[in-house]
Amino acid sequence: MVRGVGKHISLFDVAKTKVEAEVLDLNHGLMFVPMAKVDGSDDLNVLERSDVVVVTAGAKQKPGQTRVELAETNTAICRKLIPGLLRVAPHATLLMVTNPVDVLTYVALKLSGLESRRVLGSGTVLDSSRFRFLIAQRCAVAVQNVHAYIAGEHGESEIPLWSSASIGNVPVQGWHMPGHGVLSTLEEQEIFESVRTAAYKIIQGKGATNYAVGLAVATILEAILWNEGRVLPVSSLLTDYRGISNVCLSVPSIVGLRGVEGLLPVPMNAAEEAGLRASAEAIQHVLHTLGF
Repeated sequence: MVRGVGKHISLFDVAKTKVEAEVLDLNHGLMFVPMAKVDGSDDLNVLERSDVVVVTAGAKQKPGQTRVELAETNTAICRKLIPGLLRVAPHATLLMVTNPVDVLTYVALKLSGLESRRVLGSGTVLDSSRFRFLIAQRCAVAVQNVHAYIAGEHGESEIPLWSSASIGNVPVQGWHMPGHGVLSTLEEQEIFESVRTAAYKIIQGKGATNYAVGLAVATILEAILWNEGRVLPVSSLLTDYRGISNVCLSVPSIVGLRGVEGLLPVPMNAAEEAGLRASAEAIQHVLHTLGF
């Protein structure tokens, strides 16, 4: 709403009192942002004819709980929710944010029967932002000049793509400026570990992540609704991507009006490619236990 991404924003929640209160609170701030219509209901019809539906419904991740442990509960929620979404908004693109997002993106794809480009997950967009922030912090540069991606699962098996990371076209692994030498292997490990555990640290401190993921989702919505063709590491169905198929994982992708419009053949070294395959296998194992 603040960024003016959508001109008609509808909220759906099974808790009638809560959704009505959220809508009222948002409407009270309309004069301070680009004009929009904001409504909401506990009736799914409020989402009728939506261009994009962002699915955040699910059990809250508890301190110490892994995303994979959420899979069974949140898959059950998707089984109830997805058919209704298709009834009221059959032409919508589905953006999954609920964790474990890679598992649920695949589940939503299979339950909906939509073409694969129209079902995507927020994936490692936030993880990659954390990655870039930490690299920028260590190298004393603006985060906007760092280009680096986390790929694979949004979770334990995600991998950092160090070999293609760059700062102003200079490879991060060759970065050397006065007062800031090349990152050591230990520093790389510390940066990635901070990325991988960031959500757990925030959840432990305040109960949930919200600000950064909200900005990440707004960015994905801009790419879709404004047909930007922006490169983002969203989660989508892979089909023979470096030999990986039939799983939703994050790799740098072109995102536009039709959803995921292409996957980038990002250079990877042998270790990164092996890590991506291991991540795919981890997600496929969870999907198999869920019956997919």
